[in-house]
Amino acid sequence: MKKDSTARNTIVPAQRISRVSEYYFSRKLKEIAALNAEGKNIINLGIGSPDLPPSQEILDVFCRETVKSDAHGYQPYAGVPSLRAAFTEWYKRWFGVELDANKEIQPLIGSKEGIIHISLAFLNPGDKVLVPNPGYPTYQSASELVGAEIIEYNLCETNGWLPDFEALEKEDLAAVKLMWVNYPHMPTGTPASIALFQQLIAFGKKHNIVICNDNPYSFILNDSPLSLLSVEGAKEIAIELNSMSKSHNMPGWRMAMVASNPTFIEWILRVKSNVDSGQFKPMQLAAAQALEQGQEWYDFINATYRKRRVLAQEIMDITGCVCNPAQAGLFLWGRIPDNCKSGEALADNLLYNANVFITPGSVFGTQGDRYVRISLCCNESMLNEAIKRIKNNIKQ
Repeated sequence: MKKDSTARNTIVPAQRISRVSEYYFSRKLKEIAALNAEGKNIINLGIGSPDLPPSQEILDVFCRETVKSDAHGYQPYAGVPSLRAAFTEWYKRWFGVELDANKEIQPLIGSKEGIIHISLAFLNPGDKVLVPNPGYPTYQSASELVGAEIIEYNLCETNGWLPDFEALEKEDLAAVKLMWVNYPHMPTGTPASIALFQQLIAFGKKHNIVICNDNPYSFILNDSPLSLLSVEGAKEIAIELNSMSKSHNMPGWRMAMVASNPTFIEWILRVKSNVDSGQFKPMQLAAAQALEQGQEWYDFINATYRKRRVLAQEIMDITGCVCNPAQAGLFLWGRIPDNCKSGEALADNLLYNANVFITPGSVFGTQGDRYVRISLCCNESMLNEAIKRIKNNIKQ
């Protein structure tokens, strides 16, 4: 019997799918895998996935807890109490922020998940959301998926990659419900400051806009970790995401959190509890152990990144790119030379002629067209090899 394909041919995806595309790095990693299959041996300087392991104490806790017979069941949607308490102490110790472990903290399966949950909890179709350009692409795609109307606010090098509040005040903000910010900023490495956070909270309160700060880079090449929630009255209008991916070398563990006032956290939990069934208990207990790390841990990982950054700067110099030395975070962001067509052209030059992958700034928005980004998540040997390849093979 001939199979009827009519139904299959008439099925179409939800409209929201047409508003987003496959994540850039998902597509690019497939291309890199194909090039590697051809024997190209691509050096990947594009992805911000720490290549170093967590501390031994974390691994010991995980291994010890995993073999326990009661470790494998469903866990509380709000996370185990010890993890919530550990996040609370972490915020108090490093940011000076007091949080209620039972009402103002929610563990997440990665902060990327949190961006989706917050968007679902706060944005109706047609609501407006302020999204930075350049910025983390998920702010835009999450907004698209929930049917919100995106208003991009441009960040410019001439303004230190900070929001132009004068320009924002000229926008029609009546229907704006949420504003995404990210300091220390990815991809530009612009550090946070109390003055900036005070301006953001004042702006949010003035216009009744929820200010959401995505804060995973505070401990990487940054001597002054800051939280948006440290501003007086911030919890009334603000939400902050944080992650252990970068600060504790745990990207694949998907351990993160969101903090805010009890009402906002309860709304987010309503969404989350209908999406997942909690995280593996030994991972949560290991994460709680990780949050007890002292200054020596952050000094250790930053010493490594500092050495790598010197080599990343050499790549920028070879290619004629200009960088701000005050950058924080896990990347180096550079402006391409005037005679270069675009950041994407430079990235393609390195990929196809030197077998080195760096990220074009256009991935993060139109304001990044004339920039490139280099990840520090690659060991010194590979960075030196990348330098050698670029010197010998780049086409000027």
